[in-house]
Amino acid sequence: MASDPGETVVRRLLALSVGVFFIGGFLSASVSLLVPQLKSVLALDYGKVLLVQFAFHASYLLFALPAALAVVRIGYMRAIASGLAVMAAGCLALAAAQGLRDFALILGALLLLSSGQTVLQIASNTVVTVIGPSRRSAFRLNLLQGFNALGTVLGPLVSAPFLLAEAHRGEGLDTAAALPFVATGAVLAVLAAVYLRHRRLLAREGGGAGSGAGAGAGANSRFPRGGGRRILAVLRDRRLCWGIFAIFVYVGAEVTIGTLMTNVLMLPERLGLSPVSAGRLVSFYWAGAMAGRFAGAWLMTRIAEARLLLVAAVAAGVLAAAAAGLPGAAGAAALIAIGLCNAIMYPTIYALAMPADAADAPLASMWLCMAVVGGAVVPLLTGAAADAIGLLPALLLPALCYAGVALFAVMCLRAGMCLRPGKMSA
Repeated sequence: MASDPGETVVRRLLALSVGVFFIGGFLSASVSLLVPQLKSVLALDYGKVLLVQFAFHASYLLFALPAALAVVRIGYMRAIASGLAVMAAGCLALAAAQGLRDFALILGALLLLSSGQTVLQIASNTVVTVIGPSRRSAFRLNLLQGFNALGTVLGPLVSAPFLLAEAHRGEGLDTAAALPFVATGAVLAVLAAVYLRHRRLLAREGGGAGSGAGAGAGANSRFPRGGGRRILAVLRDRRLCWGIFAIFVYVGAEVTIGTLMTNVLMLPERLGLSPVSAGRLVSFYWAGAMAGRFAGAWLMTRIAEARLLLVAAVAAGVLAAAAAGLPGAAGAAALIAIGLCNAIMYPTIYALAMPADAADAPLASMWLCMAVVGGAVVPLLTGAAADAIGLLPALLLPALCYAGVALFAVMCLRAGMCLRPGKMSA
């Protein structure tokens, strides 16, 4: 018996998405290592050096609307190819800025890099959600986010010796620091070419959300006329609004902890490690996220998504508070363990917040991706707090952010809501 063409498309799309999610995680974790590197070699305070994360995440607010409209106009596959190409250019620009030892140029390169990532987030997350049975959308996202987490594990292991070696020696920026970004740029360029070659993949499916949205430019996208008015109209969905808030605080907390962890582990009252050793140990934080995402994908076949999200959010908040208060290795272990709790949060919030109408998916995804600007705002606030009251007490701010994620989970549970059966069909 011939296989279902729709299922074939889903499987091929998921196979292609593995590389995208993996390299995105590798890159994000490598960018986080710029904070301890630049703080040391350029003698910056926390408030200034955390502009690295501001530049890397601010584009989600600046470019989410044009990115969503581009997805609607040219289709998911071409949009992903375009986002990958812009990210490749951003990596090369970042490598050049590293060589020139110019902080302003580094921030500009990060903004270019993240503009491509904004397109990628909206297109890749949305297409994985709308292609295939809706009941398994959280499962698909969590599965792919597991590969994203694998990238975040390998990122510090591979990049730390290049990015942090000169910080340990107390020297200026080394040209070797550019190598991780040159290599990543090359991989992104190859992935862009692969997606461009498969630009007609979703058009092969005879119907459904995927076929239209993927066909791009046109006629079958099912994006309604008067789409501009729907940009705000989709916010009438209360669940989507709560999801936007939950993404904002979650990404803010995750980015803050992942970025500052190297500096925390270097503190004498924690582990007193060298920059390279501390940077490599951050891999255990991301390894928890990787293991948790694969485990979460399995658990979601047995436990309501919102209930699992609530448990993870409460546990993360408690661990963040413990990391601020417990001494020595206990505090360090609590901080690293937050990665396991973070594992399912982003894909689960994303899937639970999506609207019932597949035609609204690109615009809803735009708003959810705009909320990723929390990764710019919360680290800056935490950095200001660290300069004022100390790095460890400042960790209470990301602890508070997890309470916001728990509120979203409670709202979903009170509504008796898991993922809506049949909200989108393949």
